[in-house]
Amino acid sequence: MDTLQGGQFGLVLQQAKAPLIVPLLKFLVVVCLGMSVMLFVEKVYMGIIIIFIKLFRRRPVKHWKWEAINDDVELGNSAYPMVLVQIPMYNEREVYQLSIGAACGLSWPSDRIIIQVLDDSTDPTIKDLVERECQRWASKGINIKYEIRDNRNGYKAGALKEGMKHSYVKQCDYVAIFDADFQPEPDFLYRTIPFLVHNSDIALVQARWKFVNSDECLMTRMQEMSLDYHFTVEQEVGSSTYAFFGFNGTAGVWRIAALNEAGGWKDRTTVEDMDLAVRASLRGWKFVYLSDLKVKNELPSTFKAYRYQQHRWSCGPANLFRKMVMGIVRNKKVSPLKKFHVIYSFFFVRKIVAHIVTFVFYCVILPATVLVPEVQVPIWGAVYIPSTITLLNAVGTPRSLHLLIFWILFENVMSLHRTKATFIGLFEAGRVNEWVVTEKLGDALKTKLGAKAPRKPRLRIGERLHMLELIVGFYLFFCGCYDLAFGKNGYFIYLFIQSVAFFIAGVGYVGTFVPNS
Repeated sequence: MDTLQGGQFGLVLQQAKAPLIVPLLKFLVVVCLGMSVMLFVEKVYMGIIIIFIKLFRRRPVKHWKWEAINDDVELGNSAYPMVLVQIPMYNEREVYQLSIGAACGLSWPSDRIIIQVLDDSTDPTIKDLVERECQRWASKGINIKYEIRDNRNGYKAGALKEGMKHSYVKQCDYVAIFDADFQPEPDFLYRTIPFLVHNSDIALVQARWKFVNSDECLMTRMQEMSLDYHFTVEQEVGSSTYAFFGFNGTAGVWRIAALNEAGGWKDRTTVEDMDLAVRASLRGWKFVYLSDLKVKNELPSTFKAYRYQQHRWSCGPANLFRKMVMGIVRNKKVSPLKKFHVIYSFFFVRKIVAHIVTFVFYCVILPATVLVPEVQVPIWGAVYIPSTITLLNAVGTPRSLHLLIFWILFENVMSLHRTKATFIGLFEAGRVNEWVVTEKLGDALKTKLGAKAPRKPRLRIGERLHMLELIVGFYLFFCGCYDLAFGKNGYFIYLFIQSVAFFIAGVGYVGTFVPNS
């Protein structure tokens, strides 16, 4: 009976193949090839621009007016603008001292700077630790304010918005923002504020991130490669061509007047930083990116923390695109070319197409063509374009060139979550506004390992198994076996290796394991 049913199912599948499956798969291949070409053109365009920038040494200090702020005998410290430094945090036991200490160590006249710690912590012990740290710095003469609220409405955006309402903020001209794991160098304000002081049309000065734990594990090295490309190429190109790029949410200084004119902080998406940047840009404000100014920070080193972060970073932009696209189209203050750049390049290609094509094409459609040999993918789409895109991505981190294969496999695995998050954002599904603060370990891992904690934590099946990765892994493995037995494309080599990557992620054997206390 089972044999008969299996044969009937096979017969139905075979009959549906020619009129339905083959045309549908051919259509999807064409769509994916189109998206691949869009991404390829975008990457090549940015590559050409970055070469031009490097060859002609187009540095911000040459393009914009910049003069050091010096002491004035007559004016005294009033020659320096008032600066607010905001540090939003939430249960940051491991890193709160680092960020507060670095902010209090900024070189700037003490009567012209206010440090504002916005503590949304729900753990009373951590709140007490943070408050005492603020009191310790206040006793040293630092103008530091410890601010709390009775709810977490709006998460980070809500905290920043609430922080701007305090009366003492009215005397400030600029606001620097640092997340809880960021440690700016003492000269940070001296290098950024002059751009804002001497150029009235600049709203934001953004610094680059420098990762203190990039060598912690293979996963942090993979993250470094992706983020280095973002900072080395994407931010640099945006700053040099359209004076626009996405605010990274930290390690930047805003002109408070521009921030207010743009409508202030909004919590309608999980990317409040990008939301503010787009709104300010549509008001005509310009941004400057300083690639040579680096601020130390920490990469998420556990797979769980990284998955949550990538969900937020992928879902938020897609949801913001949905909310803002028509407003951008109707905007009258910026040129059609800039509107095209924001809608097509910044949002559609980089935030939507890049995620979807990586997973759908290379992890779903391409393997499916093995099972349906009537559908062929041209070699330029299967090999040449992805190879070129991969090599262009590698320019940001030359030291990791030997890890390129691992990076490709890891990015394909993560594209599963990014694609899912992108669709959640586009269609405003259930987890669209989910905000999970990225866990920072600071020195916690070293401390626990130093205390001779067990090398392997107790296995918790529910926490370690990720069913989506396992399902995709089995699908790729099956396609690989079929290709090895019946195919002619030789895709099985890629399919087997990629399936192993999904299996490794599926059993949670990625990133750093934090031993139990």
